[in-house]
Amino acid sequence: LDEIKHFSADIIALQEVETDQFYKFFLPELKREGYEGIFHPKSRAKTMAECDRKFVDGCAIFYRTAKFVLLKEELVEFNQIAIEHANGHEDMLNRVMTKDNIAIAALLQTREACWENNVAPDASQVAQPILVCSAHIHWDPEFCDVKLIQTMMLMEQLRQITESYWGLNFRPGASKKDSQKVQLLLCADFNSLPESGVIEFMKNGKVAVNHPEFKDIGYKDCLFKMLSHSNNDQHFTHAFELSSAYIEELLPFTNYTFDFKGIIDYIFYPAGKLKPLGILGPLSEEWLKESKVVGCPHPHIPSDHFPLLVEFGLTLPVMSRNPAVSQVMLGPPPPTSTMANYGAAAMRRIKEF
Repeated sequence: LDEIKHFSADIIALQEVETDQFYKFFLPELKREGYEGIFHPKSRAKTMAECDRKFVDGCAIFYRTAKFVLLKEELVEFNQIAIEHANGHEDMLNRVMTKDNIAIAALLQTREACWENNVAPDASQVAQPILVCSAHIHWDPEFCDVKLIQTMMLMEQLRQITESYWGLNFRPGASKKDSQKVQLLLCADFNSLPESGVIEFMKNGKVAVNHPEFKDIGYKDCLFKMLSHSNNDQHFTHAFELSSAYIEELLPFTNYTFDFKGIIDYIFYPAGKLKPLGILGPLSEEWLKESKVVGCPHPHIPSDHFPLLVEFGLTLPVMSRNPAVSQVMLGPPPPTSTMANYGAAAMRRIKEF
């Protein structure tokens, strides 16, 4: 909690937060700091007694109420989507449906306090919608097919949410400009390395139908039915154009344990709409060696997942001849735009935090 308060991000996305800890600790503590939050536990909580349910972990999103209004929240349950699209497919039911990972999404709207000096470029542009998602994908490397399918399910659900709210069209033949209008901030523990099929799908917007991570299991018909917006029979696609806020050269690992060190946590954003102005760098590898930190959690590092922190600028077209333009952290915005600044953090919570 001290680390979260120290970074003081305007939007906070957490994974692996226990139900009891959210309601009794994180929510009341962060409310005192000016935040409100939403939370959902993993799907298995619905089948458990109250005494056991409180220990089930889930995903959370907090937002600073002075800067954002919550318009709508959505829950994505991957096992329910698997049931809906399995059509009796044995592996979809036995491999995908049995994993109870979830994602949550919060549709936020900016307030005047988001804008520099609390002055928006135009009154009509003060309230900008931003879709924030916190997701946790299955962990087991032996189920790389499940990870990829859960990620595809997630992107399809986010497409449906944006279509229903913005009234945009992602169908075949529609203008790509619609996808560029979406202000999506996706913070996730994908449990997948940068070279994986999951991250290939996220960054490139597509993955081959015969990708080796599908393990030669015949998911094709089920997945094409699920991805109803796509008409490409060689690739599974998603509707967004996203970039990763972090690259390997800047952050060599987000997960640091005794037997594994690598990048599995990510913040994705729409490159045409949001602009990263600064990021939190990694812990010093030299310090880790000098301090003999061979894995986390550690007395000085409370989680095995390191926090990701990005400051974004929201760019909008100029609406008047003489808009109010002020300086941002890394210099002035482009002359054809104005910016709102806010910080977003994707952080991991475990019991030792």
